[in-house]
Amino acid sequence: MKQIIQSFKTGETILEELPAPQVKRGHVLIQTTKSLVSLGTERMLVEFGKSNLISKARQQPDKVKMVLDKIKTEGLMPTLEAVFNKLGEPLPLGYCNVGKVIEVGEGVSEFKVGDRVASNGGHAEFVCIPKNLVASIPDNVTDEQAAFTVIGSIGLQGIRLCEPTLGETIVVTGLGLIGLMTAQLLKANGCNVIGIDFDQMKLDLAKKWGITTINPAQGEDPVKTVMQLTDGVGADGVIITASTKSNDVISQAAQMSRKRGRIILVGVIGLELSRAEFYEKELSFQVSCSYGPGRYDEDYETKGNDYPLPFVRWTEKRNFETILSSISKKYIEVDPLITEVVELKDYLKIYGEIGSSKSIASLLNYSDITYSNTITVSQNRGNSSNKSNKGVAIVGAGNFTKMTMLPAMMNLGMDLQYIVSSGGLSGTTLAKKFQIIQSTTDYDQVLKDANINTVMITTRHHLHAPMVKAALMAGKNVFVEKPLALNNEELKEIINAYNNSKATLTVGFNRRFSPHALKMKKAIGYGDTPINVIATMNAGAIPPDVWVHDLKVGGGRIIGEACHFIDLISYFTGSKVVSVCMNAMGINPEENTDNASILLKYENGSNGVINYFANGSKAYSKERVEIYSQERTLVLDNWRKLKAYGFKGFKGMKSKLDKGHKSQFTLLAQQINSGGDSLIEFESLVNTTQASFAAIESLKSQSWVDVMN
Repeated sequence: MKQIIQSFKTGETILEELPAPQVKRGHVLIQTTKSLVSLGTERMLVEFGKSNLISKARQQPDKVKMVLDKIKTEGLMPTLEAVFNKLGEPLPLGYCNVGKVIEVGEGVSEFKVGDRVASNGGHAEFVCIPKNLVASIPDNVTDEQAAFTVIGSIGLQGIRLCEPTLGETIVVTGLGLIGLMTAQLLKANGCNVIGIDFDQMKLDLAKKWGITTINPAQGEDPVKTVMQLTDGVGADGVIITASTKSNDVISQAAQMSRKRGRIILVGVIGLELSRAEFYEKELSFQVSCSYGPGRYDEDYETKGNDYPLPFVRWTEKRNFETILSSISKKYIEVDPLITEVVELKDYLKIYGEIGSSKSIASLLNYSDITYSNTITVSQNRGNSSNKSNKGVAIVGAGNFTKMTMLPAMMNLGMDLQYIVSSGGLSGTTLAKKFQIIQSTTDYDQVLKDANINTVMITTRHHLHAPMVKAALMAGKNVFVEKPLALNNEELKEIINAYNNSKATLTVGFNRRFSPHALKMKKAIGYGDTPINVIATMNAGAIPPDVWVHDLKVGGGRIIGEACHFIDLISYFTGSKVVSVCMNAMGINPEENTDNASILLKYENGSNGVINYFANGSKAYSKERVEIYSQERTLVLDNWRKLKAYGFKGFKGMKSKLDKGHKSQFTLLAQQINSGGDSLIEFESLVNTTQASFAAIESLKSQSWVDVMN
């Protein structure tokens, strides 16, 4: 399929060939017929992409601080690599999509194949959208009209926050596409509407709908005019839909408001507020969030959990439906807003001059569409004539794959046949960069390909176990990023699949392969003498709504991340965990935590302590490991500096940040090409996974928990 994307690195707008998405649970798969270009929002993205690095940095000072902190802890080059990788991520454009449903995912009953629907899908021939971001189109509404659904909902949410009543005077500042639809909706609500803009064409259009207009470009003073039109009272509400860096807009909004007036920001403006202007009138100011309640809520949008109507009357989906109903009942008109309709292949007629365009609404038309979930990207590797059944498929195209795994795998001689991603864009981008032959959204196709020897899984954690199980059952060797599973039931299924397969299984516990870890292990010896190990992870706080915290998706940070150190300590001790006790910060800790201390008791008498903390300074080292053995001590600081105390003839070690990824994937490449056992014994992988589960059980029971054997 074809999709319009924006490069933040070059500023180029591209019509990209991508594999089409597959339908997912709680989603519908839509074949696009029309999409609307949001000239205001998309113009900002295009212009940001075209700006130089210094300009980008000035626009995002908070990101600059994050970069400086990362340089202090991880070094200059790793940080620069991360920054340039981030800038290299293409952005899919568009969020006003119309089409017909061609497939319905499990758990969706509201839609059926053939339904015409509007959604927040992008400019792509096929989109897979969660059901709460999709609305059915009334029969008397055309696809062109329905393309205004999402844009209209943005304006509608601003109106709902303003709470206008019949007869009130509401000012709309900025009569672009959102502003013109907002003004119409206010008029339909029985309000006296005043529109402000510098474009006379847009003002003339607004007049046809009975909207009073003000054009500052012709010398009209917005504040004085509004005060005059309201007999000196001022506007009851001001809805700002403009886009400007100037602070004048917010100041004028305050000046033209009546006492205790309401100001709602829908657009993007300068926000240096004058306290006096707001204080004297007791004005209220609120920023509107996109389409309405539910926006950016993972439970609502992705998982499909609706808010109960008696408590949340207007969600983003119900706002979609309201706009479609308003168009159907002729409360608002959108046909006059359409400036042009362009075929998708001619997209540059819109984007080529988007910076100077005077269009109000530009529509893209989709025709001659062919569905394919796999595309060939590169011919530089693994030609069909020399296939040797040693092909590699990478499943997952997120940050770890892009910034850590694939760079570490370069020049290792792996036959990279596939990369699998859910949407197709991220996978195709990486396929081009790292010369992977095919990009696909179909995992089953990979498992059926006899040329694939090894599947490397780096998806979100809840997909690890089912994908590992399926790959083992298909006879594929498996590398899976940690964790192996999220619960004992999943682990049992993997154990059964492994025992019934001749394939190998490796979990990405990379730290044991670091040169620092190897030198530490050699120093303390390979005997069975008990040792004490303390591992501290200054993990840093991440927002509570990030998927890693979701126990059903990420498993929490202990199962999802602290397992690294359980494996590392097991490697140093040469033994298995037999019992675990975990204590978490807080009076009443929950089963999910990222501030905890874990005690590990080993079969050979060794002790391990893992301090996994999220409340430390980012300026401090992220990881620290200490080993105490026979009156000797080893201290490793952030995988860069190793010091020894009490070891005769032992020299310390310094290096750039090296957590063992390169060594791990080098060994994996050798295993793929030459055969051999898993990089880590299967029994050790199981023991580490069970120990992570035991840590959570210990937190619940507030007691020591034995690890299953």
